[in-house]
Amino acid sequence: MTSDDLIARRAGSFGAHAAAYAEHRPDYPAAAVRWALAPLGGGPHRVLDLGAGTGKLTGVLLAEGHSTTAVEPDEGMLGELVRRHGAARALPGSAERIPVPDDTVDAVLVGQAFHWFDPARALPEIARVLRPGGVLAALWNGDDESVPWFPGFNRAARSSVNEHDEPSGEWQPVPDHELFTDTTHGEFPHAQRHTAESLVATINTHSHLLVIPPEEREAVNARMLAFLRSRPETAEGEFDLPLITRVVRMRSTR
Repeated sequence: MTSDDLIARRAGSFGAHAAAYAEHRPDYPAAAVRWALAPLGGGPHRVLDLGAGTGKLTGVLLAEGHSTTAVEPDEGMLGELVRRHGAARALPGSAERIPVPDDTVDAVLVGQAFHWFDPARALPEIARVLRPGGVLAALWNGDDESVPWFPGFNRAARSSVNEHDEPSGEWQPVPDHELFTDTTHGEFPHAQRHTAESLVATINTHSHLLVIPPEEREAVNARMLAFLRSRPETAEGEFDLPLITRVVRMRSTR
């Protein structure tokens, strides 16, 4: 299997596990969303959640009072989004073919998805749907590297597919493009409540575990659970999993 084939398999692996994704993946801090939209001034705004998945970001946008359109290519993920966030306008589509007219949204936000896009096609398409001066912001939830037990847990969670990952992992900044300016980066503390079992379930919604054989997945799960049981911070009961939400924000030059 080529690297491109593996990326395609990983990108398409979520839909069959949409309910688990919606249950276990973290949402996004309201502070990060407010910072992303700050250049627009007071709201509410017309916001497009692109690559919306099951609506982890959509739910925050709705709670903040924004008129939200969610665009997602996977039927299973989009169906779960509609079930959980019926107040959003939900549309099938992709970053490379966004099903809305020109100049119709104030902002395009992307949660945990920009690394699946083809930037050469997606960035001009995003610029097309944004009003002049509109905002593009990409958000990623990632590990808080200051947590002492994270490196050991991440080693325990590795699968054979991780050998093909880019060194930067999921944190891949949006590339510079002539249609966008004022690129700014922000970081925001976040957390998710877990047990050892629920954290293992969350990692099982990551693409590198979704595409491996069942026997390898079982071995990785056993390794993760054994590690968590060995640490006093995570061995019993609930604990907070510290996260960092990283944001890249830019504005349309149109």
